[in-house]
Amino acid sequence: MKNLKYIHKPLFFLSVILFGLGLVMVFSASSITTYMSQQVEPYYYFMRQSIFLAISLILFLIIINVSTKKRFFDFVFYFMYIVVIFMLIYVLVAGNYKNNAKSWIDFGFFSLQPSEVAKVVCIVILSCFYFNKFKRVNNKKNNIFMDTFSNFIVPFIPIFFVAFLIYKQPDLGTCIIFTLLSGFIFLKSPVKLKTKLFSVSIICLVGICLLLYSNISGKPLINDRQKSRFDYNNPCSNLLTNGNQVCNGYIAINNGGLTGVGLGKSTQKYLYLPEPYTDFIFAIIVEELGVIVGIMILFIYILVLVMILTVGKNANTSKGALICYGVCFYIFLHIIINLFGILGLMPMTGVPLPFMSYGGTFTICLAVALSLVQRIHIESRK
Repeated sequence: MKNLKYIHKPLFFLSVILFGLGLVMVFSASSITTYMSQQVEPYYYFMRQSIFLAISLILFLIIINVSTKKRFFDFVFYFMYIVVIFMLIYVLVAGNYKNNAKSWIDFGFFSLQPSEVAKVVCIVILSCFYFNKFKRVNNKKNNIFMDTFSNFIVPFIPIFFVAFLIYKQPDLGTCIIFTLLSGFIFLKSPVKLKTKLFSVSIICLVGICLLLYSNISGKPLINDRQKSRFDYNNPCSNLLTNGNQVCNGYIAINNGGLTGVGLGKSTQKYLYLPEPYTDFIFAIIVEELGVIVGIMILFIYILVLVMILTVGKNANTSKGALICYGVCFYIFLHIIINLFGILGLMPMTGVPLPFMSYGGTFTICLAVALSLVQRIHIESRK
């Protein structure tokens, strides 16, 4: 508990505000669906999300007391990555389908999504790898091929394997986020610029080869359901297919106006949006609380991201800096992909909105990521 006085208090309080608002909106957005469609108590998802937040608080109190500079820290996350790989393999064999993807392991009282865990674990293990590799001055001059092999190919073999397992679920949205996140950590690492450029060239070449293979063999890289999502420019013309949710999201935002219709008074949560407490919760927030509150939330998001970047900039190890930059990019990707999907600026991919959307695995993973940032800030202050 003694480390609590060293935490980044503005970041902590803003996180609490966002989590608190998200909890209120999960209750408001889910109360009708649970009663009318799922025949459970109106506060069912509110209670579950409260439990997830309580678990997150316990993990926060543990993580801020665990040094990132000890080998034990690295070992735990490397071990977790191995566990994630086995869970993803299990998911493909015996996982539960949800929203046309086989992404979940059902424990009865809780459903775990291993691909969400993989994102945060990936940030940490890549940060640990590059820190341990470059913490000592290395005067040995390798050619670009050796540098690429040791700094890109070797660490990214397990990364691409996990990305492939996520792609096969199929969960294209999570696969894209995971791949972009891994690539971002690599580009922010101390690897030489020419090695980074050469590695990016290899990725582009592999991508071109895959596209050529897909065209020649007639085997598409994405299925028909995923292809249909790219028709997102005019969702209200596709009400019977993929445009239904986005169009109803538009209606919710339009209903809200500047000040909203009032907390709990949304009409679009009356089964027009199938799961308004998950991916489309921002549309319900704007409908009930108004565009002004929506803009305030976006402003708080920006403050949170800037604070995380500041912690990374002031970190006293490159490992801590990479973890902070990775967490910042992780949150940023989720915000952009979710909001752009709601606004019809890109296909909907089922990506939750940080702090707001209901979801046990994502909420706990986000809290762990923020706790790691807090631990790095504590180490910097000490």
